[in-house]
Amino acid sequence: MVWRILVGVAVAVAASWMALVVALLVVRPKGNLMAEAIRLLPDLIRLLRRLAADRTLPRGIRIRLWLLFGYLALPIDLIPDFIPLIGYADDAIIVAVVLRSVVRRAGLPAVQRHWPGTPDGFAALARLTGIAVPGDNAR
Repeated sequence: MVWRILVGVAVAVAASWMALVVALLVVRPKGNLMAEAIRLLPDLIRLLRRLAADRTLPRGIRIRLWLLFGYLALPIDLIPDFIPLIGYADDAIIVAVVLRSVVRRAGLPAVQRHWPGTPDGFAALARLTGIAVPGDNAR
């Protein structure tokens, strides 16, 4: 009886993990945006920290960002970080998905105000999040 329960729990955990990995593959940035997301990750983390500390933004945005930081701080990932190239991909995808929702809710001026990187990096961020930057004809 105990073995059946343990096997059932193991199967449920494995099925949940697979479902989450498939969900990440569905919402991942398309094309070379994944490589840009990984390249921009240090600037993205600084941006997210600055946005999370900005008390002028709605509370829901800040809570979403702090939950993201909690996920990033966990030692357990959907795809272990020691796997070359794709090990950090799950973190980059989750950051991109949360950032898309934050940018759409907070707006372009808040993101521009807190962006710590270069203008080229901000253009890549705009492509990653799907926001339109005035004067950018690359889209």
